[in-house]
Amino acid sequence: MRIAIGSDERTNLTDMVLKELKQRGYEVIPFGSLDDNSPEVDWPISSSKVALAVSIQKADEGIVFCWTGTGASIAANKVSGIRAALCHDAETARGARIWNHANVLVLSLRATTEAIAKEILDAWFSTPYSEDDWNLLQIKRIRQLEK
Repeated sequence: MRIAIGSDERTNLTDMVLKELKQRGYEVIPFGSLDDNSPEVDWPISSSKVALAVSIQKADEGIVFCWTGTGASIAANKVSGIRAALCHDAETARGARIWNHANVLVLSLRATTEAIAKEILDAWFSTPYSEDDWNLLQIKRIRQLEK
């Protein structure tokens, strides 16, 4: 699986998540401050580049960071086909996958500890999208909003 990942700031948290993804065998595509060759690192740019990579299927899923996570979430969700979810705990990540078919995980650099981030990643990657009729209808309705 290919994971696009971006942040406006490189921190212990971003480095831990990068390491964790590689240990899990994922191919990582870095953006923003996580890409040594990127001149543009601000959160609207790094988040939208991650989201675009997911939208055009260069990456299967994405992870974005900013100080609160709110700005990164807003920027990523501007890209058609993206359902970015700001998750502060594993249960929220699980729900975002089940009910919202979230394809971009958003983490707060300020509020997310490394231990919580690992729990969130465990929940995110182990939880499949719900395929029941009601949930599929909700995703269809979200897609209609993008038009």
